[in-house]
Amino acid sequence: MAAGPGSAGPGAEGAALEVSWVQGFSNKNLAFINNRTVCYPCGNYILFLDIETKKTRAVQCQNGQVGAFAASASSQVVAFSDRQLNPLIHIYTFPELRKLTELKGDAQLDYTLLALSFKGPYLASYSSIPEFVLSVCPVQLPDEQGAMSPHEDLFFPPTRKDDPYYGPDLPISAIAGLEGDEAETFVPRNCIKTSVHPTAHCWTAASEIYMGCKEGFVLAIDTEQYSVSVLQQKAPPEFMQKIADVVSYARSEVQKKKGRKPSNLQKPVLLAMAFCKEGLYAAGHEGILIFYHIKDLQYEIKICADISEPISSLMFSPDYTSLLLVTDQGTVYSYRPAHSGEAVKLLDGTCSCFLAADFLTPGNNYCVSVTISGEVQVWSLEDGTCLSKINLGTEAASMACSPSSKSVAVGTQRGQICFLDVTKAEAPRVVHKTFLSKLPVLSLHYDQIGQFLIARATEGHIFILDARPSKLFQVLGYTVLEDEVLHLSVTPDLNHDLVKVMVLLDVAEFQQARLEIFHLSSAMITDNEEYVNEQGMFNASELKKKQYDMDCPLSSAVRLKNSIVFGYCSCAPLISKYHLSEGATFGGPTIFSSEQTIHSKQFGSGLLCLSPNSQWLAAGAKDGVLFIYSTSSLDVLAQNHCHSYQGGGIRSMVFSLDGNFILVNGENDCALVCLKWKEIKKTEVEKAALYWQSLRDVLNKSTSVEDSVLKSMAEWNFDPESTSKSLSVTEEDGDITDTDGMTWIGQKIQKVMREETLRFANQKEELQMGIRKLCETIQKMMHENEQVPDIEKLELWEFNLDLEEQEKVQAEAEEDVARATREIEMEILSYCYLQDLIKFECWDNMCVKERAVKCFHSDFEVRNFPLEERSKEELETLEEVLQLKRTADLQAQKKNLDSGIALSEEEGKEAAREVTVDAASLCLNGSLSSQYGGNTSILYHQCDLHTKEQKLNQTILLKEVIYKVKAAFNEEFDIVVQKKEQEIARVKERNLKIQEILEQLDLQVELWEPVLTDDEMPERVLTVQDSEIKAEKYMTQEEKEQAEMLAKLEREKRLATTDDERLRALDDMMGGVLELRREDVLKMDIPPPDFLSRPEDLWTEEEKKVFEEYEKKVKELDEEKEDYRQFLRNEWSKIEASIKETTQNFDEIVHKLSEKKLKSQMVIYQEELKIVNLIYTLLLDEELDTREAGLHKFLIKKKKEKVKGARKILSAKRAVEACTGPYKEALHEEKNLEHGFMKLFAHTPGNLFEELLQLYKHRPETPDTEILLDTANPYVKGSPEDYQGAVSLLMKAMDELDSPEHMPSGLDQSMWEHFCLARRNKMENEERVKWKALALAEMQACLHRRTEENDKMKSELEKTFQELTWLKEEKMKLQQNLIVQFLLKQGQVELDSTQIPEYSDAVLIDRSVVEELNRAVAAQGEKKITAMVEFKDFSKGIIQLEWEHKKMKMQIQDLKEKARDIVILPISKDCQLFLTMHNYDTHIAQHLAGMEQSLGVMDKLHKKNVKTHQKKVRELKKCIRLKEQENYELSLQLKEMLVSVSERMHIFEAADTRDISEKITRQRYREIVKQKYLRNLIREQEKQLAVLQSEIQSWNPRTLHII
Repeated sequence: MAAGPGSAGPGAEGAALEVSWVQGFSNKNLAFINNRTVCYPCGNYILFLDIETKKTRAVQCQNGQVGAFAASASSQVVAFSDRQLNPLIHIYTFPELRKLTELKGDAQLDYTLLALSFKGPYLASYSSIPEFVLSVCPVQLPDEQGAMSPHEDLFFPPTRKDDPYYGPDLPISAIAGLEGDEAETFVPRNCIKTSVHPTAHCWTAASEIYMGCKEGFVLAIDTEQYSVSVLQQKAPPEFMQKIADVVSYARSEVQKKKGRKPSNLQKPVLLAMAFCKEGLYAAGHEGILIFYHIKDLQYEIKICADISEPISSLMFSPDYTSLLLVTDQGTVYSYRPAHSGEAVKLLDGTCSCFLAADFLTPGNNYCVSVTISGEVQVWSLEDGTCLSKINLGTEAASMACSPSSKSVAVGTQRGQICFLDVTKAEAPRVVHKTFLSKLPVLSLHYDQIGQFLIARATEGHIFILDARPSKLFQVLGYTVLEDEVLHLSVTPDLNHDLVKVMVLLDVAEFQQARLEIFHLSSAMITDNEEYVNEQGMFNASELKKKQYDMDCPLSSAVRLKNSIVFGYCSCAPLISKYHLSEGATFGGPTIFSSEQTIHSKQFGSGLLCLSPNSQWLAAGAKDGVLFIYSTSSLDVLAQNHCHSYQGGGIRSMVFSLDGNFILVNGENDCALVCLKWKEIKKTEVEKAALYWQSLRDVLNKSTSVEDSVLKSMAEWNFDPESTSKSLSVTEEDGDITDTDGMTWIGQKIQKVMREETLRFANQKEELQMGIRKLCETIQKMMHENEQVPDIEKLELWEFNLDLEEQEKVQAEAEEDVARATREIEMEILSYCYLQDLIKFECWDNMCVKERAVKCFHSDFEVRNFPLEERSKEELETLEEVLQLKRTADLQAQKKNLDSGIALSEEEGKEAAREVTVDAASLCLNGSLSSQYGGNTSILYHQCDLHTKEQKLNQTILLKEVIYKVKAAFNEEFDIVVQKKEQEIARVKERNLKIQEILEQLDLQVELWEPVLTDDEMPERVLTVQDSEIKAEKYMTQEEKEQAEMLAKLEREKRLATTDDERLRALDDMMGGVLELRREDVLKMDIPPPDFLSRPEDLWTEEEKKVFEEYEKKVKELDEEKEDYRQFLRNEWSKIEASIKETTQNFDEIVHKLSEKKLKSQMVIYQEELKIVNLIYTLLLDEELDTREAGLHKFLIKKKKEKVKGARKILSAKRAVEACTGPYKEALHEEKNLEHGFMKLFAHTPGNLFEELLQLYKHRPETPDTEILLDTANPYVKGSPEDYQGAVSLLMKAMDELDSPEHMPSGLDQSMWEHFCLARRNKMENEERVKWKALALAEMQACLHRRTEENDKMKSELEKTFQELTWLKEEKMKLQQNLIVQFLLKQGQVELDSTQIPEYSDAVLIDRSVVEELNRAVAAQGEKKITAMVEFKDFSKGIIQLEWEHKKMKMQIQDLKEKARDIVILPISKDCQLFLTMHNYDTHIAQHLAGMEQSLGVMDKLHKKNVKTHQKKVRELKKCIRLKEQENYELSLQLKEMLVSVSERMHIFEAADTRDISEKITRQRYREIVKQKYLRNLIREQEKQLAVLQSEIQSWNPRTLHII
């Protein structure tokens, strides 16, 4: 296979590398370079794939990764850009792969798109940030620097739609305030119709567009008429429909079985389209290639291929014989429409990036690679052909090929190692799997003999396996290192039969590297049990580990046989050489310094790799450049830029065993590169060949045996039976495989645990028995503890044996509580923030808060006007506007004064006053705001608002008027709110009086108490009351103690205030008063005589008289009580009536306030209507300005387009003229040829001349020109090459007519030849005339189109000018035609219906006419009212006399009733005593003195009893203090006893003894019982003390008095 021109130059010693082959497929970007070759970028290369032979060629980009890419099949060139700073564009020819040129543009960072012209020699490029520039340049004409020179005629700006507005109405774009291009394409959201969503499109040869939609429609778009049509499927015949239904059902069933969603072929979602002459090919999500045969607006479909993957793009080859299908995953299929076969897979893009590659033994025929997704490929080293592939079904992590057999080991991310048999390169198979651990297998390494397989995993784990298939890849053991492993190097020592493994560790705490070396011997295979422990881990002493510390951190390290180590520094691009001494031991590392250091000329972390003969050192890094060094001198032998920094650099590299090839794969560019030596010293080649031959001699001894065993191994499967068989086989050999999902380490640990279980079974059983007995004993003790008395019971926690576990559970619970507390606190904090935000916006920002006032007896309410606080800027703007208004008023007054006749000073003042009054009265028209607190004198006159500034100022002033109206209403509202608060206070006072009356009447009646609601007090909503919280408040211990202390102090204070001896005595004896009041009548009671208990027959006369007096007194007292009750009831009714009256009056005030608010709202709406009208006029003015500006821009653009169109018409006319001359010349030449033919053969005989004339006009039977020009490409028309082809076909057809057999008889041969030549010239000229006519017709059609476009442009310009004129007229009308608002009073306009009439045709008349009519009506009305008043006064006098007569009759009746009452008035003894006794007050005073003497005696006795009880209280308090002292001493003893008990428990637990003396047990029991007894004794004493205190408090002086 031919290599590309991108080879590296020779190194210092004359060596050089070249690319042997490249494989990979990174994306879906590909193109045809000719009819059978596809090219696509891959990493640093452009790959050319022959779709028939599947052979690949490559072109390397010397500057790194390939950027943008384009190919032209017509000129067979490919262009691509690199991704360096100031990138270049490289153009190569095919199939020579020769660089044509390099182009340098203005792009600084990268190109995103490249495109080559189909016919012309032009290249288009589009740069990325920061330029975003589209450039077009001729490929053949670069300047000396290779710079791209954009051609002005090659730029095609995007076309804009014409302005859709033609008419008197303003378009929506002008209303939206848009200008320019946005205004022309703007569509409002509510006008946007439900649209389809395009998914794919393609052009036809007739400049139409076929478009597929997400909704399943296929649209046909006419680009000239701007029309869209929906293609409909043609109904097939009935039998064909049945067959299609059966096929569709079968297809859906198959897809259901495969687990895919059934496809809908009736409305498929098309993602790709490709047009050809036969019809349209399309495909989509269903993965089915469909052919549409379209005729008119109907189509028939045909299913061509089904690949069961979503197809994203379709691409025809230049000759339209092959169709490429590209899926979403990147897989490419090839389909031949002529053969109607199945689609053949061409490229597989489903696999991910290459992970690793290695050479298959013996290393000169095949190589193996693996991708991250787990796909293993086998390649031929000769030309890079993919021989076979197999998918492992899991993600891979590493790979290596065995030197001793044709087996491949693949490590996975799950911790498995899969072993493949590649003895047949065309059919690899998995023969074994080993599940080491759950850690990913990061790398695999074989020793050169193929005896050991070293697997590196994460967390410092390294596994050692037997690499031979004959041993079934037995796992020998593993070791765990201290730190994470960065790199691993294996060095054989054939002389001592050892394998030395060097490991590079990641020491995070030091800025240095650590190397660890251990040895593997063949004895570890034969006597494996002596080197590993029971868990499969190697003994550290058997591995002979050694550690070395390097002076700088390394990212990779390799070791030679002579203890020389090469390391790639991770902190700087350096390669260091170290010499390790043999004296270092494990556990005591020595820091080694580098002997030699070279600069690697690379950047990023690096990777080192040694050749098998250790004479070459390969270094790769993130920049993607591969360097080959000589291990003896560290000189650079060769280098190759095989990968790039953009692709992640180099992931891995490996030498073949013979040293002729190097495999390098990138990190993320999906490229696998095979390099070989182009130039190298002969001695180097001989050394490598000699070493390879010696190694082959060693390996040949075992390779044949191991390969035969490998072939005999069965293919690995996952059947349970096979896994059980495999388990029985592998357990005998000591290898544990992935039989039941358990890892090798897990099975080792399980085996060890099973052996330990069998070894300690007796001890385990004894422990279990002891635990069961202990559980039974504890349960028995707990049961006994429940049966004993309460004083002897133990707490449950005292039976806990594992206090640590209990504390642990409690700590976890506390952590959960703390976490929940933090979450709740954060949630509360968020709610608080939201509350503050809402409060600021809706409450704090309002200078007047919204509130309501409600009626007392209804739900009717009135709300105030909430007002926001005006900002400083608003106030400043208002002040400026007011100042402008004052200035305008002064100027108007001055103008009016100057224009009139000279007046005196007083007349001038009166005139100025009249002007001001008239202006104010005129401003009042349209609203009543002056009557409701608004100052309308600051407003402009409605007829003076002509300019935009005046209208804006008027809106600001109107807002100020509205603000004042609202503020005035709010003041009245606040007064009403204060009245309601006062009324509520009065109602509460009267309710107190009513409550006293109800208590005296002993009635339970619920009183009505009005309160303010939340709407009336909105600030109450912002505070949360304790009564609103349903949950119990959480209080800490300190808060609880503080609350108890406050409650105690409050209780003591209340007792101190109530403990007054004088008040208690007065309350006990006289009810708390010193004199008898009227309200005490209800409490009075007459004691019955003592003899009432005896029978009435035994009463004496005196007792009977006493009883009669008793009954009389009782009757009088009852009457007095009833009178007082009636008085209280009347008082109650009066208070309730007053409450109702006052509250109803307040309700009337609220209703009046509601009417005031309604009128205020009416005024506000009037002013807002003015504002709306002003804003409307401002918006309309702005819309007109916007439309005018948009039309001016549109006009400028159209003028520029007109100039361009004129240039195009001129160029088209020139082209027509250029074609007309040759066409006329051809016609003239045709006539000349005819005349020449006549002259040339005029002398021939008549019969021969007629025959020759017929032959001269005869034409051969050749295809028509259209048939001759018919090609597979539907987009290609006739060209000069086609003309030459048609002429050549015509000449070939003429050869037959020019043969001598068609020569007329009697004609000379020379004459025949002249005749044939003349006929050929004639036919050739006719063909030329035909082609000239076609060219002329095409040019004339182009001129006709340009002329029509120019005429259309002229009409658009005329309409634009007309609209501009109309806009100017509308602006003038808008300035003169003002909107004036009038206020019509009710009654002035009579309405026939309730509908508001239309005033558009109303006429304004003078006010005096209406006023005169009103005055006449008012005069007649006054006369009528005067007559009605006189009639009313006369009627009123009659009614008054009747009322006085009735009054006198009632007075007579009252006097008669009073006389009758005086006659029947009864006189009691008390009345007689009051009337007869002269000194009635002295008698009463003597009675009171006797009562006071008895009260003094009772007071002395009471004091004596109180002193006695106080003495007893002091004695009891003394006893209490003594008891408290004793309790305190007992509590101290109790604490000491608890401490001793806990100490003894700790001693008992520490000693762990079971034998405890019975004496100690009884003593501890007695202490517990005694402690229980003392607790009960304390409780009883506390109860007694509480009883004594209650008796002291309940001691009542009244009881002592009774005693």
